Amino acid sequence: MRISVVVPVLDDAHELAGCLVALRSQTRLPDEIVVVDNGCADNSVDVAREAGARVVAEAVRGIPSAAATGYDSATGDVIARLDADSRPGPDWTARIERAFAEDPELVAISGPGEFIGLSGWRARAAQLLYMDAYFFSVGAAMAHPVLFGSNLAMRREAWHRARDGVNRSDPELHDDIDLSFQFGAGDRLRVDRTLTVGISARPFDDPAAMRRRFSRAFRTIARNWRASPPSQRWMERVQR
Repeated sequence: MRISVVVPVLDDAHELAGCLVALRSQTRLPDEIVVVDNGCADNSVDVAREAGARVVAEAVRGIPSAAATGYDSATGDVIARLDADSRPGPDWTARIERAFAEDPELVAISGPGEFIGLSGWRARAAQLLYMDAYFFSVGAAMAHPVLFGSNLAMRREAWHRARDGVNRSDPELHDDIDLSFQFGAGDRLRVDRTLTVGISARPFDDPAAMRRRFSRAFRTIARNWRASPPSQRWMERVQR
């Protein structure tokens, strides 16, 4: 089983360097790392190449277009995804490989992020009100588990089946929610709460950025509900 890891980046060289160090420290190394240059003006591309990653360019700004280009370019049997500020543990790729090997019907797997630098009540509040709320509320909106973009993996054929349905041009969409909506009741999606990666707590220091995240979530759900309303999705789930 070949595993590709896709990392979109836009002017985040320092964080990208940390992510690539973590990937090069895996007990089961990725077969390829694809860094998507989304128009970087810093030295992110140099950092990626020095770490041995393959760099592909996407001129259309926004994570939806950058992530999709990375998935298109990946050659692995399994396509995993991290963000530049993701910090996977040393057995991350090994656990992904084992999950797909043990369950031939598994379409995609995801896990939560743990906010780096938060502790005590702030860490608990962030986990409950942001991460747990994401998996519960968005999963309910689509009637099956939702994938988290900073920590996911899917079979290559699953991406090929979903790719024509995702929106690549609207930067105000959450690409992971949009991708998750392309799957249905017949697809085995799994959220493993123990498959964690460290992620940046930067959004909690910027209220405007946090508001944009929630606005994008509602926008993405509304767009997909027009094509596949929740009543229809839940009916299909119940019937199965």
